[in-house]
Amino acid sequence: MSDKRKMDKDVAHKLEEFHKAAAVVAEEVLFVTWPAKILELQALIDSANFPSSPFHPSHAANSTDPTVYPPPTHSADSHGPETKKRKLDADESTNGVLTSGNDIRNACYPNLMHANKHIIKVHEIMKRECEQLAELIDKVKLWVNLSMPKIEDGDNFGVQIQEEVLNELHRSQESAYNLRDAARQNYANRAKLCSKIIKYPHVEDYVLTLKEHDEKQLYVARQNLHDLRNVYAILTDILHKNITKIRSPKGNNSSGLY
Repeated sequence: MSDKRKMDKDVAHKLEEFHKAAAVVAEEVLFVTWPAKILELQALIDSANFPSSPFHPSHAANSTDPTVYPPPTHSADSHGPETKKRKLDADESTNGVLTSGNDIRNACYPNLMHANKHIIKVHEIMKRECEQLAELIDKVKLWVNLSMPKIEDGDNFGVQIQEEVLNELHRSQESAYNLRDAARQNYANRAKLCSKIIKYPHVEDYVLTLKEHDEKQLYVARQNLHDLRNVYAILTDILHKNITKIRSPKGNNSSGLY
């Protein structure tokens, strides 16, 4: 019995088809999707100068609600606070996950402050754009990795170009992840400000801080649009200039990196 194992021919054929399909998808991203995204984001940036755009600064004045509302009422509150933790009924949990609303009966400061609905809308747009960028980069990264030749001595200049391109793709994807996380950071920081307003309603500076915080979110969102557009533009430029070496890294090595 031979110690050398070989891949089944049918599996090998399917893997080869998978590689070809990955290349087709990646080149569609590189030559169609990314250039279209550059123009789409540029149009979104240009539209931010008009009040109809969700990114226009004029929305900051009316979107922040610093009012401290009375705590929401629940039917269970009429029976007074419970001294022991309430057990979840069967219809209130699904596989151990709480599905009911927040229980405020034991909260130190149960007053209510509303979230900024407009900023939520802006964050949804940005999250969608960041997730799309990360997904598209994954497709191109897969293609570049599969295009790498086997490891051997000599004529590695094309492989070095592929590695540099992969590094740039990785950095860009990390940027998309970081921008995607901006919503979480905003909600956490805003929650701290709202808790201060609830606790110290007579301190006007906390209200002013909340308004400035929300206004900054619109400014940062507009800047993030520029960053996303620049990422698409830079990646498209680098890959287009080095497309020959990415497709065939062991070919003619006389061309430069950039």
